[in-house]
Amino acid sequence: MGFTCSKKVGNAVARNRAKRRLREVARAVLPAEGREGWDYVLIGRPEVTATLPFDQLLADLSHALARVHAKA
Repeated sequence: MGFTCSKKVGNAVARNRAKRRLREVARAVLPAEGREGWDYVLIGRPEVTATLPFDQLLADLSHALARVHAKA
């Protein structure tokens, strides 16, 4: 599992907040929907990762995993 945020997300405080939110979303979603042996990288996006409601982040990650797993 990897997390990354570019400087476009903001200063160090904003990037760290975005990564903390991504970590929590991953902790909530991946145990149920992640696949064994797969590596995942979550990328923080400007104006989205830090401001989107947490429930929406959960839904977005679930939807993204479903799309990725359907293609595999």
